[in-house]
This record gives sequence, structure tokens and C-alpha cells, in this order.
Amino acid sequence: MAVQVYPGNTADPTTLLDQVDKLRQQFHLSRVVLVGDRGMLTQPKIEKLQEHSGLGWITALTSVAIQRLVAERCLQLSLFDEKNLLEIQSPEYPGERLMACYNPLLAEERKRKREDLLQSTEKALTRIVKEAERRKHKPLLATEIALKVGKVLGCYKIGKHFEPQIEAGKLSWERRREAIEQEAKLDGVYVIRTSETAEHWSAEDTVRGYKSLSQVERAFRCLKSLDLRIRPIHHRTEERVPAHIFLCMLAYYVEWHLRQVWAPLLFGDEEPPQERRRRDPVLPASSSESAQAKKVSKQTAEGLPVHSFATLLAELGNRSRVTYGLKSDASAPRFQQVPAPNSLQARAYDLLN
Repeated sequence: MAVQVYPGNTADPTTLLDQVDKLRQQFHLSRVVLVGDRGMLTQPKIEKLQEHSGLGWITALTSVAIQRLVAERCLQLSLFDEKNLLEIQSPEYPGERLMACYNPLLAEERKRKREDLLQSTEKALTRIVKEAERRKHKPLLATEIALKVGKVLGCYKIGKHFEPQIEAGKLSWERRREAIEQEAKLDGVYVIRTSETAEHWSAEDTVRGYKSLSQVERAFRCLKSLDLRIRPIHHRTEERVPAHIFLCMLAYYVEWHLRQVWAPLLFGDEEPPQERRRRDPVLPASSSESAQAKKVSKQTAEGLPVHSFATLLAELGNRSRVTYGLKSDASAPRFQQVPAPNSLQARAYDLLN
């Protein structure tokens, strides 16, 4: 719909209100609802949005904010034994709705990752201990050990769960069991916050709206690395940068439409959006029966081989327009011929209409 390029040193949150004004003015929208992650829609940014009428938001709470909800008994974890989606209220968020979700698969994944990080941190700290033990002639100073420990804790981002004791030439530590147990209670729990009323957005649709950010992330991966490789950008004049971005966005727009019409030939899901709305919004999305059948058989319902988007483009790239003429007579008539497509290519062209 629109593309705008900012200087490279511009922080993402600072572009938010600028783009909202563009949406409202250029496309004549009476109300705009923004969906953003915790880093984009921060509390100061939401307070600025509240100053503008006709603006709403959907975002998520940080883990610290969720811990406060539990401490204030606004969120009771025992209720998740009955259902995985709860709508709650909190005086800390006046005029907003909070949707608390529990995903058991996410809980297992977070538990595994935390234990992996704890073990990796302890392994790195053990190396510092052995280094300190080897330094008999010139022992490591406490400040030197502290710097090494700080680098380890900063690397794995889990220093809050360790209590190190540092002396000259000596290091020991222990896990903060109580803090780990408190964090483990919130494994698999996340809370979506929104300014929208239940008449406009149900709790289920609000969660689906927040999860739609995955489409944005998928688009960025496509643009930056997978298909279009928008980076690196090396241009000698300033006006060529927005031209480069515009062409890449236009190419992505074409690719998006190609993926939609070629869905029967690709491994992806063919279910229309209204069918996906019937799924549980909290649990991870699962493939439809048709998509699972294609992954198992590697064939479409028509018996054609199933492709990824890249391999289907490569298959179509085998076609060529051949020009014929007499090498001995340059003035002789010349003609062009395109070979007949195979069954897969013909089906792809048919879907493109």
C-alpha cells in the first residue's frame, strides 16, 4: 500500500506515530488498531497513543508485568486448569482488557531452554574456576574474575538466577532456586493487552490478532534473506535507496500473490482464513489434513509433485523462448518458438489464469 524509507539510525518506535498519521490521512481511515510486540508498543508509546482519538492497540505484557499481576492476585494460575484463555482486569491498566493465555507446549519449551542456559552458564563459570586454580604464581584479582563472570552472565542473559561469590583467585556460585521456581510457574503463560472493546474484538480474535505478527516476521525473512535478499544495499546516490526498497517491496507483493494462487502445488496450507479462525487461538497452529497429506505423499491431489516456492520457480525457469534462423543467410526470416509446458508447468500457468 505504501513504502517509506527512514535514515538508518532511526529507532523503530519513533516511526510509529508518523506511519499512523499516514494511514489515517492518505487512506482516510477513521480508526486504526496497531498490533505490535513488546519492543514496539512500549508503555510510553501507548501513553502517547492515548492522546490521539481513533487509535487502538494490541500488544503483550512483559514477564515482569505478568509477575505483578500474579502478585496482586489479578491473575490466578489455578484457573488455567479449566481453560487456556482467561479475560482479566487490572487497575494498573484502566480501560484495557487483558487476555491471559496458557500454552503447555510453550511451557515445556521454555523449561528446556532455561535449563540449557543454566547448564551452559555453569559450564562457562567452571572454566573460570579452573583458570583461577591454575594461576598459582600470579593469582587472578577479584576484579579480573568479576569481569570474566560478567561477560558470561551477559552472554547467556540468565544472570538473575545465579549468586556468585568472588574473591581473589577464587570463584564459587549457587543457583537462586526460589527465583527459578517463581519463573517456572509462569512458563507457557503470556498476556495480551488491548484497548479494544469486546464488541469489536473478542478475546479469541484479540489473541489471533497478536499472533498475526508472525506474518510480518515471515515477510521480513523473505525480504532480507530467503528470497529477495534486500540487504546489503550499496548505492552511490541517496535517491537510489528508496527506489531499491520500493522494487523489493513490489517483488514481495508479487510473490505474496503467487504463493496464494499456487497453494495447491506448494507444501503450505490451502485452508481459507475463515477456516483458520475455528482453530484454538492459544495452541500452536497445526497443518490442515490436506497439507499433512501433501507432506507425506509428496504429491498433490492431482498426482503432481509438491514443491516449495523456490523449487517451483526453478521448474518454471527451465522454460525458454527459442529464436530460429539460418546462420548462412542473415536476411532469411526468423521465428520464435516456446516449447509446450509439462503437466506441472501447465497447472501452474492455469492457476495464474
